[in-house]
Amino acid sequence: MAKILDRILLLIYSLCVGVLSILAILLMTGSYTLTLNKEQGHTLLISSIVVASVLVLLSIRFFYISVRRERHTQSSIDQRTEYGDIQISVDTIENLSYKAASRVRGVKEVKTRIKIAESGLEIMIRAVVDGESSIPVMTEEVQKQVHDYVEEITGIPVAYVSVYIANLVHSPVIKSRVE
Repeated sequence: MAKILDRILLLIYSLCVGVLSILAILLMTGSYTLTLNKEQGHTLLISSIVVASVLVLLSIRFFYISVRRERHTQSSIDQRTEYGDIQISVDTIENLSYKAASRVRGVKEVKTRIKIAESGLEIMIRAVVDGESSIPVMTEEVQKQVHDYVEEITGIPVAYVSVYIANLVHSPVIKSRVE
C-alpha cells in the first residue's frame, strides 16, 4: 500500500515540477507576461508558498525513500551459540530444500521459496512431476523430506512446507516406423 501511495505522490510531484518549470521558462524568456493587481498578487503569493511547501515535503519524503534500507528483506538467518554467531543465508536454505525435494522419486523439476516467520521457516516448493507416482503420497514425502532435512542441517525450526504441483513432465512420443 505504501509503495502505491509513494508512486502516486511521485507522479503528482513530477507533474507539479514539470508545470512549474515550463511556467518559469516562459516567464524568463518573455514569452508570457504576468500582470496582476494587488489582490491577485497576494493570492498568488499564498498559493506559491503552499505549493512550494508541499513540494519541499515531497522532496524530503523521496530523499528518505532513496536512502533508507529495506528492513523486510532478510538475506540471512542469525543464530547465537555458546561459541559465537552463525549466519545462514536464505539462498543456502533454498538450496537445501531443493536438494531434499529433488531426491524424492517422481519429482523432476523443483523451485523453492523461503519465508521467515516467528514460528519458523515457511518453505514453498513448486514441482513438476513424472505422473507415474501417486501425487498425494509423493507430495507428503516431499514435505517430510524437506522438513526433516532442513531442520537437521540448519537447526532452524521449519513451521511448514507447502507443495504445489505445477505440471507433469511431457515425455517425447516415439513413433515407430514400419518399413
